[in-house]
Amino acid sequence: MGLWDIDKIEYVGRGNGPVEGLGFQYYDADKVVAGKKMKDWCRFGVAWWHTFDQELVDPFGVGTARRPWDGKYSDPMDNALAKVDYAFEFFQKLGVEYFCFHDRDIAPEGETLRETNANLDKVVDKIAENMESTGVKLLWNTSSLFTNARFVEGAATSPNANVYAYAAAQLKKSLEIGKRLNGENYVFWGGREGYENLWVTDMKREQEHMAKFFHMCADYAKEIGMGAQFLIEPKAKEPMTHQYDFDAATACNFLRAYDLIDTFKLNLEGNHANLAGHTYQHEIRVARDNGVLGSLDANQGDMLLGWDLDEFPTNLYEATSVMWEVLDEGQIGPHGGLNFDAKPRRSSFAAEDLFRAHIAGMDTFAAGLLVAAKMHEDRYIEDLVANRYSTFDSGIGETVENGTATLASLNDYAIDMPQSKILESVKPDHLEDVKATINNYIVDALANA
Repeated sequence: MGLWDIDKIEYVGRGNGPVEGLGFQYYDADKVVAGKKMKDWCRFGVAWWHTFDQELVDPFGVGTARRPWDGKYSDPMDNALAKVDYAFEFFQKLGVEYFCFHDRDIAPEGETLRETNANLDKVVDKIAENMESTGVKLLWNTSSLFTNARFVEGAATSPNANVYAYAAAQLKKSLEIGKRLNGENYVFWGGREGYENLWVTDMKREQEHMAKFFHMCADYAKEIGMGAQFLIEPKAKEPMTHQYDFDAATACNFLRAYDLIDTFKLNLEGNHANLAGHTYQHEIRVARDNGVLGSLDANQGDMLLGWDLDEFPTNLYEATSVMWEVLDEGQIGPHGGLNFDAKPRRSSFAAEDLFRAHIAGMDTFAAGLLVAAKMHEDRYIEDLVANRYSTFDSGIGETVENGTATLASLNDYAIDMPQSKILESVKPDHLEDVKATINNYIVDALANA
């Protein structure tokens, strides 16, 4: 059976009750939906940090996770190397084609950066061998510039030049690894790039330093021939009080202000969207409207708690809204995918729960894809929106759209118009009916899946 006491996960379809054993009810990888296979719409990825490193700790308790490698290796490097074999067997049994990692997820740090890089090289050698033998690909890698105590005040925004230089050196190695493993994207998540108190912060200077950092990274990627798409991952808060990449709109403004908009796209996450006071769909729409949708992290938070819990996504309504945006875009960015930046709950501590959690997330997005595809086929949303803005398709509205309207021309049109005529032209949105209809699509599309 291998390192995991689990058989390969297969598509079993829907039953009338709980599935016996482990199997996908909706995710049928090769099923063609809206002209492409499910696996090509979703491009699911496994997050190394949550799946193989997370011990299910929380602020009030030690880890509960039970993993098949526990207690087998006293040397950290032996443990890191062994996890590579567990990881790639996991990918194959789950049937995912992509994975993601931070540099510090895969190998322990040494006393110096040189020693740390040597540790990384050994593990990357083994990852490369497994990628070659299995065909599993790197969706993206990134650098942990937030975990170590040296980054207590940030990395690219640190007020300490020694920390800034160390972060740049660490990032240089991480880009080289991304090139070697042919990563399709490279993510920058500024976990501590923000501030706790403005009294001691030169916000403009810090953001200028961060922009210079990104430009240096882009220059080095070109120098070494690295073709990965660069991505910024917005997050409103946690661990900092206010992070500079607060949300998609803030990130877009930063990229434009510092001449980076043609180099970067966005990696968006559901739980991060909620922390910024947005829906996941909102963040995706903002990215799409600005031409910077890059990739997606799939998770959800607990709305009763309100912090970054990284739960596996099971909200079918949200998954439908996400996949509707993806279908409307035609893809998840040019090289993007759905990376499960998620972990099981502390009470789901068995090794088997890693499979169960991923199955739940993959089924949720597969189901969302089926629902969204039916909505697109019927053009339900498209027709609603077209009708809502139809007064701009002709007459005075068309002059606004084609740029020939002026304040004077609009004044001439409106000056003698009776209020009653204006009110008669306003059509109700029937929002409750729209939401109920989407519920019906969810029920009907899945009943016929």
